Amino acid sequence: MSAVLELEQAVSQLPSKEFARFRKWFEEFDAKIWDGQFEEDAKSGKLDKLANQAIADFRAGKYKEL
Repeated sequence: MSAVLELEQAVSQLPSKEFARFRKWFEEFDAKIWDGQFEEDAKSGKLDKLANQAIADFRAGKYKEL
């Protein structure tokens, strides 16, 4: 049996309080991984083109107030 399938089965059997605790942990874990990937992409220059385009659009008045 695959690890993912085992996890799916275990999570699906958690009582509601334990599931809420797991969900909170997983959301924080996932956010930390996403933040790390974002930092890595920013440092490597992967986001430079997007950032430069956003700045150029803003300076040209191509934006919408939120």
